[in-house]
Amino acid sequence: MAAAVVAAACSAQGALAKEEPLYEFGLGIGAIAFEDYRGSDTVHAYPLPLPYLLYNGKFLKANRDGIRGTLFDQDRFELNLSFDATTPVRNDRERSGMPDLRSTVELGPSFDLHLMRSDNRKVKLDLRMPVRAAMTVESSPKIIGWTFTPRLALDIRDPWQLEGWNLGLLTGPLFADRRYNAYFYTVAPQFATVDRPQFQASSGYAGTQFISAVSKRYPKFWVGAYVRYDTLSGATFEDSPLVQRKSYLVGGIGFSWIITSSSRMVEVPD
Repeated sequence: MAAAVVAAACSAQGALAKEEPLYEFGLGIGAIAFEDYRGSDTVHAYPLPLPYLLYNGKFLKANRDGIRGTLFDQDRFELNLSFDATTPVRNDRERSGMPDLRSTVELGPSFDLHLMRSDNRKVKLDLRMPVRAAMTVESSPKIIGWTFTPRLALDIRDPWQLEGWNLGLLTGPLFADRRYNAYFYTVAPQFATVDRPQFQASSGYAGTQFISAVSKRYPKFWVGAYVRYDTLSGATFEDSPLVQRKSYLVGGIGFSWIITSSSRMVEVPD
């Protein structure tokens, strides 16, 4: 998320709190546009079912910050479990004749620093530093490497005096080891062509992302949208023939009805 000024002082996170249901669940529909993989020139837009999940357990939490397991929580920092995933790649123009890419999932710890909290708790700035192992989704999963994605995350409640809305801004570089980058960007000799020369990806810097998202929870439904700008300029694999675009913009929108909500209320940090 994009961030402005980092303030030095921090309020205690537990000083202010609010009550929320232990869980809420909803279901709706959304539309999302995304590239086959970062740097691909093939972009698809799909309608998709959109679940809405809020869960305020002591260990596992699901909210607008994502799904995470809290391992350690203090005023200044948290240790969470971090998740990510990629979609399968089939019939991509740049990868014609090469093996399809499996879906991947990433899991690992995230050390999150609370850099700033406003007095009214409506503005917060965090530094999130997840380190994740990536593996393929198949009958015999394979570890394909590690990623490190430090991000500045700025969250604003009621932006521009729009009551009930949430604005999230996120930005940061991406780093990956050789195996991870090779999974997406290496061209082995047997798959090289005149227009797609052999290439061996290496570890290191993998580009930078800028993400902006807005959402609002109404009494009976939830709405949200996001935009992501991605640049691969300067990435260690930017010269791979599989990188057709070094920058692009994608996004999505969603709408979910709230189907059920817990009658049990729990106290959560505000």
